[in-house]
Amino acid sequence: MAKFNRRTFLRNTSLAGAALVAPNIPGNENNAEQPRRSLRKHSLSSLRIGFIGTGLRGQNHVEEALLRSDCEVAAIADPDARMVSDCLKLIDSKGGKKPAVYDKGDRDYLNLLKDKDIDAVVIASPWEWHTQQAVAAMQAGKYVGTEVCGGFSLDECWQLVNTHEATSTHLMFLENVCYRRDVMAVLQMVREGLFGELMHLEGGYQHDLRGVKFNDGVTPYDSGVEFGEKAFSEARWRTKHSVHRNGDLYPTHGVGPVAMMANINRGNRFLHLTSTASKARGLHEYIVGHPKGGPDHPNAQLRFNLGDVVTTVIKTSNGETVLLSHDTGLPRPYSLGFRVQGTRGIWMDVNKSLLLAGHTKAHQWEEAREWLARYDHPLWKKYGDDAKAAGHGGMDFFVFHHFVECAKRNIAPQIDVYDAATWLAITPLSEASIATGSSPQAFPDFTRGRWTERKPDFAFGDAF
Repeated sequence: MAKFNRRTFLRNTSLAGAALVAPNIPGNENNAEQPRRSLRKHSLSSLRIGFIGTGLRGQNHVEEALLRSDCEVAAIADPDARMVSDCLKLIDSKGGKKPAVYDKGDRDYLNLLKDKDIDAVVIASPWEWHTQQAVAAMQAGKYVGTEVCGGFSLDECWQLVNTHEATSTHLMFLENVCYRRDVMAVLQMVREGLFGELMHLEGGYQHDLRGVKFNDGVTPYDSGVEFGEKAFSEARWRTKHSVHRNGDLYPTHGVGPVAMMANINRGNRFLHLTSTASKARGLHEYIVGHPKGGPDHPNAQLRFNLGDVVTTVIKTSNGETVLLSHDTGLPRPYSLGFRVQGTRGIWMDVNKSLLLAGHTKAHQWEEAREWLARYDHPLWKKYGDDAKAAGHGGMDFFVFHHFVECAKRNIAPQIDVYDAATWLAITPLSEASIATGSSPQAFPDFTRGRWTERKPDFAFGDAF
């Protein structure tokens, strides 16, 4: 019944709702000096989407598309035969039409992009492919949604920005945590001044991923100590980053929501950061202690470069500090570690509590639940029932819904290419800081000065 209601609701959604249309963001104007492609100027009633990357995350997005009557899964591209097969089974089980399949090697996605009838693409491939695939898709005139990760260099961040400005093709960064229900309620409270002037914010990725980074090659979680070609799912590619790199490799779940609260790229910007990494022990201990591992296992001889806890501090132009934590190699409960603190109060998600001067008792935590319900965001009030069937507590519905509605209208998304570049840049900057004794690293201004004029636009009112 939930699925039926959701389909019915989305089928009846009209493009005529002008109040739902987000304004184009200042700073996204086309650079007239650059060549540009012919751009679609009319709205579409439905969207033909190509999916590049059909692993577990890519299949989440495919399933979201299958739940909508205004989307068609037109094509999929992935060199992994098992994932392609699983995705086709998913589509068939939901009654979807079999899509075109591009599975002839790593670069067969380029043939998908040649299909002129595909309106948009969703990229959910391994991290190292995101930028080149997004650039190629924008050059092909496709509206792009790209999954989250950390960047590899400042150069690739500029590639995203420069390609968008040269082609006028839009890119949405699919950071679903920006739509988390409690986070959006706190965003409402920030905008209504309950915390006073913002002073300090925190977020992070604090998630025991040892059972994700290693498996036996058959099942994805807690089943072995292999990675790379012998493994399954993310362990085939994600774990190598822990071997070779040391920095905040996955910053955007933590930074995205607090960046929106602090109006980053919209009247405020990140100036510089410093990062520090602890020693690395967790992944080695996991291999040694696992029943399928032990001290003599070949992977027990590896040296993992990624510090078990990476701490990054960012300073903003308006004077706030932002603390990010990356903690994926030690036993711990899952937490994104959000903290919002201003001159009038504080909220922390780890204890689900807050203090608001003049509203709650001084020097005492108060449970946040009633406050979050009182300030529940209009988007959640409007679409909460439709989000129930979606992944990650409903967040996946909202991020995919915004992507689809913006792509149908061919307008700038509210999590745009400038956000993508800025948040992705945290990773190479953190790596550089750690490698040079926690030295300060300056953020590029990817908006080229337009941050001083751009206005906050994320999730105002009930705009999609």
